[in-house]
Amino acid sequence: MNLIPKCFISYSHDDEAHKEWVLKLATRLVNNGVDVILDQWDMRLGGDLPFFMERGLTEVDRVICVCTETYVSKANMSSGGVGYEKMILTSGLMKNINSEKIIPLIKNNIAIEVTPVFLQTKNYLDFRNETDYEKKYIELIKEIHGESIKARPALGNNPFEISESQIASSIEISKSQHCNPNFRGVVEFDYDKNNGHYIIGAGNMQFELKFSSASNGSIHVYKNPANIEGLALAYGVSCFSDINDALAFDYTSDSITPKTGEFVVLVNRSGFFATIKFGNIKARSHGAEKSSVSFKYKINQNKETGFE
Repeated sequence: MNLIPKCFISYSHDDEAHKEWVLKLATRLVNNGVDVILDQWDMRLGGDLPFFMERGLTEVDRVICVCTETYVSKANMSSGGVGYEKMILTSGLMKNINSEKIIPLIKNNIAIEVTPVFLQTKNYLDFRNETDYEKKYIELIKEIHGESIKARPALGNNPFEISESQIASSIEISKSQHCNPNFRGVVEFDYDKNNGHYIIGAGNMQFELKFSSASNGSIHVYKNPANIEGLALAYGVSCFSDINDALAFDYTSDSITPKTGEFVVLVNRSGFFATIKFGNIKARSHGAEKSSVSFKYKINQNKETGFE
């Protein structure tokens, strides 16, 4: 794929509202670094429509097929411009059967078969529910730019090749359970284990947390894990959406001590932000049966400083 990905949007002119929806999608993609070929701004009056389609479909990195019911019907019947585009795309698929070039996008479609026959083996993005638009758009822009929706974790060591000791492999296997690769979640962790380390996220959106005992109701959190650039107490915050500018907090401390109900913001060395809301905190050193911390977290996947 080129450094600047190039996309062609294939769609049917169902009505003016649908054309406007496609135009807004294309505009946003351009604003996010995608070179989009779209008939509404690239096809001039008197232009050669077949040439425009052939050039657009063959010279791009990805093709977005907006699969409305009308689009699916025209593609299956090989009707009009959609039918011609289908012929070009089908020819390309026959040359490269494993091609991931085409991204079906479902819109205004309540049919049983939501994609044309020639795309039925392809994974698609469902844009039918407007309340999910932002989530689906993020999936789309990440896919076009080659960013994983779920980041691949770093490859660890083979636990059976580290040492001749029988306990060494057991230690490595136990360590691997203290992580949650999701970008948001709820965690309960016995911080007397794994030297107080717990990992959230993965890839360049990974955060290695380190905890130690303070008291029942509070806990020490440290900056010193290798991939943490800074951490800060988010004073006066009562919910995640209160954090609209994570840069406003003080990141000058190497350790902080949040209490139950308080929020901590972290930034990793890749420039991503995460925020944590602490729940129950127990300290064995202060009379609890075992040390434990529970927390809810969110990682912002766009390097933005605000949270929903």
